[in-house]
Amino acid sequence: MDRRRGRTALRRGVRAVVGNRRATGGAAVLLVVSALLTGALSGTQAVAAAPAGGGTVRTAAAADGGDPVVRLRQEVRAGSLLDTHGARAVCPRCAAQIVTEKKGSDTPLHASAPAGYGPQDLAKAYGLPAKSKSTATVAIIDAGVDATLASDLAAYRAAFGLPACDTASGCLTLKNYTGGKQPAPQKSGPGAALEEDVAVETSLDLDAASAACPTCHLLEISVPWQDGEDDNDVSTGDFAKAVDTAVAAGASAVSISYGYTADVTNTSGALLKSLRHKGVAITASTGDSGFNGGIHQAWPSNLPSVTAVGGVTLPADGPATGWWAAGSGCETDFTAATGQPAAVTAACGHHRAAADVSADADPATGLAVYDTYAPSSGEPVDWTIVGGTSASAPYIAGLYARAGHLSAVQGPNTLYQAPASDFTDVTGGTNEDYRQCADYPGIRASLCTAGPGWDGLTGIGMPHGLGAF
Repeated sequence: MDRRRGRTALRRGVRAVVGNRRATGGAAVLLVVSALLTGALSGTQAVAAAPAGGGTVRTAAAADGGDPVVRLRQEVRAGSLLDTHGARAVCPRCAAQIVTEKKGSDTPLHASAPAGYGPQDLAKAYGLPAKSKSTATVAIIDAGVDATLASDLAAYRAAFGLPACDTASGCLTLKNYTGGKQPAPQKSGPGAALEEDVAVETSLDLDAASAACPTCHLLEISVPWQDGEDDNDVSTGDFAKAVDTAVAAGASAVSISYGYTADVTNTSGALLKSLRHKGVAITASTGDSGFNGGIHQAWPSNLPSVTAVGGVTLPADGPATGWWAAGSGCETDFTAATGQPAAVTAACGHHRAAADVSADADPATGLAVYDTYAPSSGEPVDWTIVGGTSASAPYIAGLYARAGHLSAVQGPNTLYQAPASDFTDVTGGTNEDYRQCADYPGIRASLCTAGPGWDGLTGIGMPHGLGAF
């Protein structure tokens, strides 16, 4: 039944994509590029997978001289990637940003091998144990259907030496938000175009969760494709239903990388209850638009029972700083997040303050993502680099599931109870490019500027080990 209430789905238009056309046919191959990337991948296995259709693998647009993938890799590690490249939003309601070939371009940056951060890079940055043992389930909720998700995930995991996770083994499960089988993907029109764009978000979410917990099971739940662009109570209701479906399926952690307008419907009653499951960690992106003005934080990161995940810039050889676009702010409909101390809520006049915790979100220090789904343009992205708080939320969800200490979890409560040594305090950076904290009465500067202790951009800080989870 169509629950869209007669509204017209608006589309931004099919993205412009240029570059060499891919030859079709031929067997799938693995391109071993270890010699190419020796010394540049910080211990990762340097294997890049060609798409299942075979054919030519495109090379990234690169700086002058040298191998392009190595050069891109160096730029990510230095945090200078966006000096010569651009970034654009992936879809209207999700918080992912894909790096583009050049500033002002909509064309995704393509690479022949992973150039962004991989699991081992992130594990080193966050001081994680060498071994992952948990088989808990991380649920990812995304709009639309990605027909190549399973094969793309397999390519990502193979490239970084992670154990296989597929539907045949039961490690990967695909469900619709109602709990049944996912519908057929859109074949044409705005639905296919939206699903192609959102596939980057979906791949990012599954790849980030895999990086955080390589041995965890993954549950991908699809809500209708229209929810990727429509900001209304139908969309938030679909996500709430999807969370209930994930919990019923045994998920230990649930990640949502989308943001919607908070209103009386989604901050109370049945929708509020659906986002409140003791013993299940629910994480949500704080968004990529900086300080929100101090009245309403995007739903569902505004809810007391949800861990709001902000973002940092994460150079390999220097201190992390608060990412300039990381979402932060207040939700005046609530007095606090669950377990949030008064010293934190004071920044919002004793209301719920965001973020609670953070991880890498800056596209300039972005994650390696593999995505080939292109039903609209016919031009797969392949290896690319993606950031946004859509990268940090699923990663934090994966850490919750990997640590497994979930019985007492209700929103971010256990994070605020953890010792300071379980976090790396991020003390530099500001997100005031969109709004200035000083312009809003009752708002403290810590909502917009990273400093010692809690701040709006990075929350308590970024993880240091698994102790807080």
